[in-house]
Amino acid sequence: MRKLRMTAALCGAVALAVAGAIPSSAHGHDPAPVTTGTVAFTLDGTVLDAGEQVTSVTLDLRRVPGISAARITPSTFTVRAEGRVPDGASSGSASDVAFDVERAVTKVRTLPGGKVELDLASGNGAEGASTLTYLGDQGRNVLLDLDYTIQQNAPITLRNGRDVTVGSFEQRGLVDPEVDAFSSTTSGDGLKYRLYAPARAKGDRPLVVWLHGNGEGGLPGYYGNEVQLRANRGALGFATSKAQRIFGGAYVVAPEVPDTWYNADESGYRGKLRALITELSHRYRIDQSRIHVAGASAGGLMAVELGAAYPETFASVVTAAPALNLFRTGDYLIGADEVVRLADTPTWFIQSRDDATVPFEKASVWAHDLLPGSELTLYDTVTWAGETYPGHWSWIYLAHDDPATARGTHVWEWMSRQDRAPADGGTRGHGGGHRS
Repeated sequence: MRKLRMTAALCGAVALAVAGAIPSSAHGHDPAPVTTGTVAFTLDGTVLDAGEQVTSVTLDLRRVPGISAARITPSTFTVRAEGRVPDGASSGSASDVAFDVERAVTKVRTLPGGKVELDLASGNGAEGASTLTYLGDQGRNVLLDLDYTIQQNAPITLRNGRDVTVGSFEQRGLVDPEVDAFSSTTSGDGLKYRLYAPARAKGDRPLVVWLHGNGEGGLPGYYGNEVQLRANRGALGFATSKAQRIFGGAYVVAPEVPDTWYNADESGYRGKLRALITELSHRYRIDQSRIHVAGASAGGLMAVELGAAYPETFASVVTAAPALNLFRTGDYLIGADEVVRLADTPTWFIQSRDDATVPFEKASVWAHDLLPGSELTLYDTVTWAGETYPGHWSWIYLAHDDPATARGTHVWEWMSRQDRAPADGGTRGHGGGHRS
């Protein structure tokens, strides 16, 4: 995925190149300026509500004594970013360059141990910040080949007065702790997936199956097992400390479909997903009474289909903007006879009324009416932290545990309370019917 590039810094500076650590001072004289060898840097990724962005770059300056007390300002460095469509998804045209822009450095921080972090302008709509691009002709998000270059515009002045210039910069990998916490594996049926395992797991733990939307599926030449975690916070939300505390430590699995969940019938994806759950259950201590499935858009449709196909498997089914019906065709992608098979499975539908992809009345409202006692949460728009997103993106609310029942129980807590085998032997009620 990554490319390496060496970039000269402050060309023409008169300085002494050193291969090892920089000497601390010259007694009795002004310290002579020095030039380091090659300095490596990482791209620091953060998955925001609209997808992953490179929010900073971290320079490894551990071989520069005194760097932690150095005077460094945002103007010391210029950062440039280029993003290219990867091989396998490329059309071979100029449009394969998604962006080639300068990234504004907003803040510089020195970290313990001698690393320096350059914060970059980021957030919804920030140009050149994304690690992904959406291929409109193929309807897919892909992880870009990122090539970052750094130029040093002025020396770094240490506390002892010595000026330091970096000889060259070398890009290393994309680092995103939340994404990297998920291991990358392939099932026995060839289904790629990412798995989060709870820390210090003892005893049987619940499992949350996250099914991504259509934009995160693979392509004939591109099946990377990356975008289902990076395109939104759907899966990552369940691995946060808050969710893990609520669930008492849960496994989270996020499979990536090789093409599209809409091919479930011909490709046997329902059976392959059930086989994946069985495979994980043989490998880890998973509580068979607390297996949950959640999904967004096409993944929401797949979650309903999976719950209907295996009605004794799931403790709950939760969907956001489930693609049960599409505006572009006007057709139902699932029948009422299939939906009602969830009658004994606690189910929650989440959607925004301004969804321009999936009509909320013919999807979430329709399915909710077929399942008395199911939960339904409707929003007017998708707005979070002051930003308004496309109306189809109601999975943002699920990723932040925002939907709540009429009694104020939020969706993660509600899921955690569901169990295929109630201790009292009573009926497994949905406890819902809420609209908001």
